[in-house]
Amino acid sequence: MQKIQLPELAAGEIYLCGFVDANGEVEHSVLLPGDNDRASWQAQMEWAKSIGGDLPTRAELVIAYEKHRDQFQKTAYWSNTPDDNPEYAGWAWYQDFIHGYQSYYSQDYEFRARAVRRFKN
Repeated sequence: MQKIQLPELAAGEIYLCGFVDANGEVEHSVLLPGDNDRASWQAQMEWAKSIGGDLPTRAELVIAYEKHRDQFQKTAYWSNTPDDNPEYAGWAWYQDFIHGYQSYYSQDYEFRARAVRRFKN
């Protein structure tokens, strides 16, 4: 059985997951250390970019909830995914780290954020 080659991590980073694309390549996701206090979705997107990352996708946040819940405060965290329903323009998805559900809310609302970095090797 072939094993996935896990990347070397910098201090404080936590390996989150790897997603295999149609070509069989693995895109790795790594949680960056620390999180950001409550802010709007756009402010959190800019914060994540400023530290060399991105906000997690909805799928990454589900994995984070299941495998690394202890790395998050018991509150809601923004994903990088805006709602694609035209009736909810200006809304984005978040992960609740209290009860485990995902939902969407106005991007002006303030939730916490955790950044990830992604790469293929």
